[in-house]
Amino acid sequence: MSDWWEMRRALILLLLALVTLGVLRAEFVLGQSFNAPLDGPTVVLDEYSAPYIAVPQYEPSPFDNPWGLILLPDRLIYRAYLAGSKESRLGTQAFNRDGDGTLWDSTLGGRVGLLRIGPRDAPLGFQIDLEGAAHVRLDPDEEVDVRSADFRAGVPFTYGWSNQQIKFAYYHISSHVGDEFLLKNPGFTRLNYARDVLVLGYSIYPTERIRLYGEAGWAFWSDVSGLWEFQFGVEYAPTRPTGIRGEPFFAVNAHLRQEVNYGGGLTAQVGWAWRSDSPAGRLLRVGFHYYNGESPQFSFFDEFEHQFGVGTWYDF
Repeated sequence: MSDWWEMRRALILLLLALVTLGVLRAEFVLGQSFNAPLDGPTVVLDEYSAPYIAVPQYEPSPFDNPWGLILLPDRLIYRAYLAGSKESRLGTQAFNRDGDGTLWDSTLGGRVGLLRIGPRDAPLGFQIDLEGAAHVRLDPDEEVDVRSADFRAGVPFTYGWSNQQIKFAYYHISSHVGDEFLLKNPGFTRLNYARDVLVLGYSIYPTERIRLYGEAGWAFWSDVSGLWEFQFGVEYAPTRPTGIRGEPFFAVNAHLRQEVNYGGGLTAQVGWAWRSDSPAGRLLRVGFHYYNGESPQFSFFDEFEHQFGVGTWYDF
């Protein structure tokens, strides 16, 4: 059975890679790419709105866009991974888990900028953010009991230039089992899963709508969990205001964890997205959700899950 699941996971990864290559090719063929994606000035096709990513429309002089100290900046430099299962956002997905019926995972959280040293009207320079979230699992088949909740809080330090961003961050996460679940499952062994982590991440937009990223996290203190974790992925989403029409999106994320022998989970999401015209450029998404791997609820970190469902996500 394990060989079958590994084969399915490999086939899914291959399919996602082919889809990504196809989208990249379409971006370049349709002219939606930058003339100089890695350095130098960039060219955008819509002169009426600037993208909400760290990509300047032109090479500004220091006098046109001077740096300063900005308190509570509107935009984020290093945005959350769209398919990251433990990012701080608002979101919910209902899905069917093999052998366990219907489950309902929700994230109640967000991320805001605290201080930026950089231009006032562009997500460039140095920035300090604050993030936090509660990742809650409910069981609709058991009177909507709280099965578990993972709590996360962190402080990301970010820097953006041209079409690239880096992140150095600290976060704490701890996992808790719901009282109702413990009462109905007296034989369950509760684990005190917790970790304090330092993270180094890198993100690049080879075209305006496509983002590639990767990060490594090392826990300087942990209980139950291993020391190391790695994430990488690709996402395609609008970076300018979309109006009521919206645009398609897709996102794929792989999260590998040492405590499960560097297995982990593969998340894929696809659907429709709307980017607001506010200075912060919030993103609303609806679509299909797929997950394959060890549980993203860390009280059950070594239990395999195969999820397929629908969700709604609001990204900061």
